[in-house]
Amino acid sequence: MSLRTILILFLCNLVWALNVVVSKIVVDDLAVPPLFYASARSAMVALALAFLLRPLPRQLGKVFWVGLAIGGGSFALLFIGLQTASPSTAGVIHLLSAPLTVLFAMVFLGERVRWRRGLGIILTLAGVFIATGSPVGVSGGIGVAYLLAAAFFGALGSVFFKRIEIDVRAMLAWSGVVSVAVLAPLSFALERHQFDAVLAAPAEFAAALIFASIVVSVGAHTAYFRVLQQNDANLVVPLTLMTPLFTIALGAWITNDPIGWQLVVGGALAIIGVTIIVLRPSSNIFKPLLVRSRL
Repeated sequence: MSLRTILILFLCNLVWALNVVVSKIVVDDLAVPPLFYASARSAMVALALAFLLRPLPRQLGKVFWVGLAIGGGSFALLFIGLQTASPSTAGVIHLLSAPLTVLFAMVFLGERVRWRRGLGIILTLAGVFIATGSPVGVSGGIGVAYLLAAAFFGALGSVFFKRIEIDVRAMLAWSGVVSVAVLAPLSFALERHQFDAVLAAPAEFAAALIFASIVVSVGAHTAYFRVLQQNDANLVVPLTLMTPLFTIALGAWITNDPIGWQLVVGGALAIIGVTIIVLRPSSNIFKPLLVRSRL
C-alpha cells in the first residue's frame, strides 16, 4: 500500500470523525431538529448523485430498506442521540457495528463463527459496556440508547448489502432518495421550529450540511471505495479503526468531552475486538461495511 493511499485513508477517517463532532454542534448547539438535519443531508446526497439513479436497480424493494438502514435511518438515530450524548461516546458505540453485523450474518445468512471471532465479539461488547459506563457515557442519558439503535440498524442493513446487485455509489444515491421520503414527513409531523433554527445560523448550517453530504458521504466514501478496488480489503478495512480514535480526540478538543480511564480502556478493548473480527475471513459479510456501517 502506497503512502498516497495511506494518506487518503487518513483523511477519510479524519472527516468521518469530524462529521460526528459537527453533527453534535448542529443538533445541540444550533438546536437544529435531528430528523430535519438527517433528511436535509440525504436530500443533498441524492441531488449530488442523481445521475446514478438510472437504470432502476433490479431489487428496488431491498435497495429501499437497506439504503434507509445504512443511510438516513441510522444517521437520524445518531443525530437524535447526539442531542445529549458526546461525540466520544458515539465513536466507541459505533464499534458495535462489527460484532452486530457478524451476529446478524449468523442468524440470517448462516455465517459460521469460530473462537477467534467469538473472542473479538466478546472483547468489543465488553469494551463498549465499560466505555458507556464512564461518566461521559452516563451523562449521555437516553441519547446512548439512540446511539445503540443507530449501530443496530446500520449493522442490520450492512449485512444484507452484499445480497443486492448494486454499485456502492448508486446505493448512496438511492439511500438519499428513500431517506428523504421517510424522514422529511416524519420531521414535519414530529418536530417544530426547523426553519427558525436554520435562519438563526444560516451560514453555519449550510457549511455543516455541505460538509456532511458532499465531503463526507459523497467525497470520503467515493475515495474509500476506490482505494478498496485497488487494495486488499484485509489491509484497508482495519485502517478505518482510526475513526473512533479521531472522534475521541476531536471530541475532547472541540466539544470538551471528558476523557476518563473507562472511556480509554473500553475504547481500546473494543478496537482490539473489532480488529480480530475484521481480520477473520468471511464469505457472507461485505467487509468494507463491517466497520463503516453508515454511508
